[in-house]
Amino acid sequence: MFLSRRHRSPRALVGAGLVRAGVLSATLAAGPLAALAADPKVEVSGAWARSTVKGQTASVVYMTVTSAAPATLVGASSPVAAVVRLHETAVDGTVMKMHAVDTVDLPAATPVEFRSGGLHVMLQDLRQPLVSGAAVPLLLRIRGDDQRVLEQAVSVDVRDAAPMMKRP
Repeated sequence: MFLSRRHRSPRALVGAGLVRAGVLSATLAAGPLAALAADPKVEVSGAWARSTVKGQTASVVYMTVTSAAPATLVGASSPVAAVVRLHETAVDGTVMKMHAVDTVDLPAATPVEFRSGGLHVMLQDLRQPLVSGAAVPLLLRIRGDDQRVLEQAVSVDVRDAAPMMKRP
């Protein structure tokens, strides 16, 4: 379910549990952020970002996105970064290269992994350090089959290292 424009506010993120109150002041300082409830048709799980060290101006977000119907991820934004881009790491000959991508296809009922060495979201020109244990808001823009672009808020945990993978 997506909230109407009149229900979008940074404080709504706290109320919905999508962002911790400590991050709210940075969110408000960065300007309004569309506060949206999760769309049951698009599930985002395991979202996390690498913490930063002093002077570091970029970080990366990893997650898994699963859409019930075919859709396309067309962009993202966050109040903690001036620039947020969808990226992909690919091997060119024997060299691994990272480059921006305009869109990411989300096939129906197929988890799309954003992980090290593959798709990821770059947070560039950070406005604040990313501290382990905090959470930062990320707003995904998703275009459905009907060509409407909807926004979905995601709370991204900040960690020093990748979370432990569950074994089957």
